[in-house]
Amino acid sequence: MEGLRLDGRRAVVTGGAGAIGAAICADLVSLGAHVVVADVQQETADKVAAELAHTFPWVVDSGGTAWSEGPGRAEARRVDLADANSVAEFCEGVGAVDILVHNAGVSIVEPFVDSDPAAWDLMWLVNLRAPMLLTKLLLPGMLEREWGRLVFVSSDGARAGSGGEGAYAATKAGLFGLAKTLAREAARGNVTSNVVCPGPTDTPMLRRVAEEKPGLVEKIAKSIPLRRLGEPADVAGLVTYLCTDRAAYITGQTLSVSGGITMQ
Repeated sequence: MEGLRLDGRRAVVTGGAGAIGAAICADLVSLGAHVVVADVQQETADKVAAELAHTFPWVVDSGGTAWSEGPGRAEARRVDLADANSVAEFCEGVGAVDILVHNAGVSIVEPFVDSDPAAWDLMWLVNLRAPMLLTKLLLPGMLEREWGRLVFVSSDGARAGSGGEGAYAATKAGLFGLAKTLAREAARGNVTSNVVCPGPTDTPMLRRVAEEKPGLVEKIAKSIPLRRLGEPADVAGLVTYLCTDRAAYITGQTLSVSGGITMQ
């Protein structure tokens, strides 16, 4: 099928060392993109990049030139999304970026009335301000080259509300307005901007929460029409598709990957 390759495209995936982020990186590399695994955890990001290099090895010909018959490449770069200076330094050194996937997120689960405003600040910095800063610094290059993809990973909790995640939902909901505004402003530069909202997804973070609440995973799964939790690959598939030329006419949209638990 034409239009699904990303050969020659350079992609940045924030939170690339996490479960969903790593799955997104793998899909992008499999389609030929050069992927920057961006994460505050350098060691983990290095591991993800190394695993991708092992899974999708490049071939070196007799002249010493590395080439590939399909997959792209991956590299790890550290960035602290809560630190504006770190974000700026990252953007200065990352090179020309064609695809920017805002996947990183911080969630602190607790009733809103018991929540600490200091924790709100961290979620605001990572979940909303960082995507704004990164986009402001990297979007001009996309517009100049007349091709780009912005994908914001939000949450179904931001669409429908989620108990214990008031501040998280608020910061992730801010991505809706940002993405739609950018979709309008960047359209003439052939840059699309969309939001993907994962529903309940089987990640280490969910499993840690479930350890304190026996039976939680099973209860959630029963409430989902498809009767299972999402997998990181389920989210990655949609994110990656939105980065291809086959999705060139999709912009300003918010799409859920939730097994039908939320329907619009």
